[in-house]
Amino acid sequence: MTSLSVEMLAADPVEPITSAGHAQLGIAVLAGIAVIVLLITKFKLHAFLALTVGSLALGAFAGAPLDKAIASFTAGLGSTVAGVGVLIALGAILGKLLADSGGADQIVDTILARAGGRAMPWAMVLIASVIGLPLFFEVGIVLLIPVVLMVAKRGNYSLMRIGIPALAGLSVMHGLIPPHPGPLVAIDAVEANLGVTLALGVLVAIPTVIIAGPLFSKYAARWVDVSAPEKMIPQRPSEDLEKRPGFGVTVATVLLPVVLMLAKALVDIVVDDPGTTVQRVFDVIGSPLIALLAAVIVGMFTLGRAAGFTKERLSTTVEKSLAPIAGVLMIVGAGGGFKQTLIDVGVGQMILDFSEDWSIPALLLAWLIAVAIRLATGSATVATISAAGLVAPLAADMSTSHTALLVLAIGAGSLFFSHVNDAGFWLVKEYFGLDVGQTIKTWSVMETIISVVAGGLVLLLSLII
Repeated sequence: MTSLSVEMLAADPVEPITSAGHAQLGIAVLAGIAVIVLLITKFKLHAFLALTVGSLALGAFAGAPLDKAIASFTAGLGSTVAGVGVLIALGAILGKLLADSGGADQIVDTILARAGGRAMPWAMVLIASVIGLPLFFEVGIVLLIPVVLMVAKRGNYSLMRIGIPALAGLSVMHGLIPPHPGPLVAIDAVEANLGVTLALGVLVAIPTVIIAGPLFSKYAARWVDVSAPEKMIPQRPSEDLEKRPGFGVTVATVLLPVVLMLAKALVDIVVDDPGTTVQRVFDVIGSPLIALLAAVIVGMFTLGRAAGFTKERLSTTVEKSLAPIAGVLMIVGAGGGFKQTLIDVGVGQMILDFSEDWSIPALLLAWLIAVAIRLATGSATVATISAAGLVAPLAADMSTSHTALLVLAIGAGSLFFSHVNDAGFWLVKEYFGLDVGQTIKTWSVMETIISVVAGGLVLLLSLII
């Protein structure tokens, strides 16, 4: 969704709704974030409600009239859901089709049949990265855990040697690559080019996932030498199916939206004439909405019908895919409301002033802000949305490539050191049968490596392009 929708829906996107000084605004931001953290961690309030209350608290602490704060929050929520809501829904449908049809199992089994020994951690990274493209992180974990546990058990591998590469592949996709919610919202907030962000994201993701996955897993396996817990090996979806889609057509379906979006970016660079028919066509088919919609429609035939699904079964699959994303959608929307409140009380301008006074590179500042919010809230998505709102003014004078790098810097920072306030931390702990200390030494360190390596690569690219 372009910035046009934000401008149409925002209550007062240009003029700050308060005249507070930097000191008061700084205190208001800290207080607002503290309210969110306290509600999530201490009172176990759902993140949607915590972000809503925190946004209103931010406005109150900044001295904004309550009606203005409410208007900012609702405008931000509306524009964010308008921008990414349909994309999240389409991604969820594609992911559910991939899982229920046995397509994900087909990818897994084909790659594992051709890998063994030292190649296995690399195979797990490849599997997780491909499957992780259309899936939410939590769904990807649930889908891949049976595979990780079975491979570790049958091949007599250390669980961490196989599990860490799979987790790294999923996490990198979640933090850096659209159409995941965090990167999409950040792209919308700073008005970045989606195709360029996707291309640079892939460039950053490849070395990052190699370092944090197969390479780090060697050390993780030494630090925490555990075997796969028997009780956590669930049934795989394809075990109930008589047939499932082929490997090639499944991979092609998953990669279709990525190819279409990258094709649009390439045509934008090569043609660079908005009036030509070629560019107008690719602007349409390469938009994330059309790219994902095309993948879903194609997937109904290449995945659903190939698995023998009837029309009724396809309809049920689509219906079941949408229910679990309601919470995600509301959290993302409330995060957008918090972001808009930050902007409208003048925090964005304050950050802009500070960055000039302190001479901190914009990309490093974006990474640090995302790190701070991630450590406080435990949510990569909330960290991405909030940080994007804070640093959005920094993108005003940036080139297309540097605006894309700003999104990636935020995404990298949002993955830093997952700990006890992150749902992902507990998912990994329980599925792998670890204690808290073991989870920190493996999962938390892996997330930190991803964040630091990706952030470093973003800064390095900023010097080159």
